[in-house]
Amino acid sequence: MSARLRAGVVGLGVGEQHLLGYNAIEGVEVTDICDVDPDKLREVGDRNDVAGRHADYRRVTENPDIDVVSIASHDDHHVEQAISAFRHGKHVMLEKPVALNRPDAERLLRAQQDSGKLMTSNLILRRSPRFKELKQWIDAGDFGEIVAIEGDYIHQILWKLTEGWRGKMDFYCVTYGGGIHLIDLMRWLIGQEVTEVTGMGNKILTRGSDYKYDDVIMNLLRFEGGALGRTMSNLGPQRTQIHALAIYGTKRTFVNDKPHAKLFDGDQDENERAVETPYPAIEKFDLLPDFIAAIREDREPNVSVRDIFRVMDVCFACHDSLEARRTVPVCYLI
Repeated sequence: MSARLRAGVVGLGVGEQHLLGYNAIEGVEVTDICDVDPDKLREVGDRNDVAGRHADYRRVTENPDIDVVSIASHDDHHVEQAISAFRHGKHVMLEKPVALNRPDAERLLRAQQDSGKLMTSNLILRRSPRFKELKQWIDAGDFGEIVAIEGDYIHQILWKLTEGWRGKMDFYCVTYGGGIHLIDLMRWLIGQEVTEVTGMGNKILTRGSDYKYDDVIMNLLRFEGGALGRTMSNLGPQRTQIHALAIYGTKRTFVNDKPHAKLFDGDQDENERAVETPYPAIEKFDLLPDFIAAIREDREPNVSVRDIFRVMDVCFACHDSLEARRTVPVCYLI
């Protein structure tokens, strides 16, 4: 029989989706939740019949009866809360970005390694059926050699910068909060790491607001196999949300769109066909079944510690380039 596991969730915005995900897995029960907003804590607790309700995250991360913790709090609390969980013997699902700077990332990685416990992060685009099929094609050689790849996070959620907690943080970067999804997706799809980056940004969308940082950022990426990449984080586009993706190979080209993507194997009209595989077709909790299976099977989850810290290192390099106004190499912690 599968080992019974008790879970706790810290942060009940997207964290409620974690709660639903855990409770849908056989042998897993969410026993404790935490949020600094008492109304949200009561509402989520009542809606999901959770008895353990706390304002202090330590009541979750230090609880000896809890095996696994999801941390979905504000970004600037992730590191301390995750380190607390690791020091008290918990496996951790940590929402992205897992850290906001390299020293904190190093502390977090050290705590995880010292604990011997598993860690994953919610880089959920890997679960989209359309992108899973695309990776199968690339791995099979159907695209030939990858020449260039573009991935953009395009989502009209500007209010999260101008009115929400992100705009109130001491530091925030839209690459870390949005672009990270596409950076991870691109490196996963083509199976190559990024070696150097160049970043540029502007602050037009939030001009006149209290938000202090660039609100649109573009980054150029060079992959180890020679492919060139580009990624944009735009939280204020005048269009519907999409994870824009284009992959150019020597044999085929793929362009994501709604409702269907496009696949090309030449430059004539007859060389184009629709890809109707569902997209995005994912839930916020879709990585949790694999994470729980990894705990029970004592293996790395599909989104591994190496994946998590490597994509963060690319994000850190992008921000360094933005500030330095030059191309910078990517230095990896792991």
